[in-house]
Amino acid sequence: MTTSFESPEPSATPVPVRPGRKLGPIADNVGSAHRAWLEPMRDSYLHSGLPLSELSARVRLAKSKLSELLRGTGLYPRWEIIYSLSVELKLPSTPLYRLWRQAAFEAHKSSEWVERSTRQATVTTAHMPPPFHLPAFRELVESHYRLYAQVFLDDDQRDAAVSDTFDLLWLGWNEALASPDTRRYAWQVLRATVMSKTPHLDGRPELARAAFDTIALQSLTTDTDRMDQLTESLELFKAMSRLPDQQLDVMVLRRLCGASPEQASDLLGVPLVTVQSDERHAVHFLESVLCPPPETEGNPA
Repeated sequence: MTTSFESPEPSATPVPVRPGRKLGPIADNVGSAHRAWLEPMRDSYLHSGLPLSELSARVRLAKSKLSELLRGTGLYPRWEIIYSLSVELKLPSTPLYRLWRQAAFEAHKSSEWVERSTRQATVTTAHMPPPFHLPAFRELVESHYRLYAQVFLDDDQRDAAVSDTFDLLWLGWNEALASPDTRRYAWQVLRATVMSKTPHLDGRPELARAAFDTIALQSLTTDTDRMDQLTESLELFKAMSRLPDQQLDVMVLRRLCGASPEQASDLLGVPLVTVQSDERHAVHFLESVLCPPPETEGNPA
């Protein structure tokens, strides 16, 4: 797989300085689905140069309520409000709506509430064409993204993570094109989306489900052989989870998804020599953990 989405260097446009109190950070208790659409909306606001008071007047929402919305506090917002903000901040409504809707269900909103919230802006749910180049890019990488996500997530979560990734890329496609490498930008979006849905233990992603899906395990016929192989696989994937992020991604793509070094290079947006170096260092680490050299006994005094 070879992509042709090399990008120009990003512009050094500074974030506009606006009067008034600085917007606070997103609240810690905001869920991953809510954060998925909130972060690009905040970024668009912060780069718009609009004072909060002016944006408040345009969308007819109290300044305090708008501040709460942009920090993820208060009640989950209705779609009519989000749509009004998307118009003012020039965000595409189609991917934004899908992300908003998914987060509404995560926030335990009913289907009736979602429908009622959307009723005054039903036109915004109509299909809008994605930006130029994005469909071709998606066709090139989607199957590989699904294989990567499958290592960490079940089928439903995998599909949601990949769908969310392309919606987020749609929202930030201009930024992706302005990045040093669109492939690298897209992979970081995929990785962040998958990891936000992946169970973690001591800060590292759990790979236990991958142990149950290994080809070696599926090919065995006796229960004893399966248990032995499962134990070995669990030890391997526990060690893999301790790898640095990029080394882990290289090993997942190469050893679990069957990608060639060249495919891994294209997907990650890094040079081929980097993939080869990461794989070499990862294998060395795993061997040192799983097959440590025997301790030598000291000579008696």
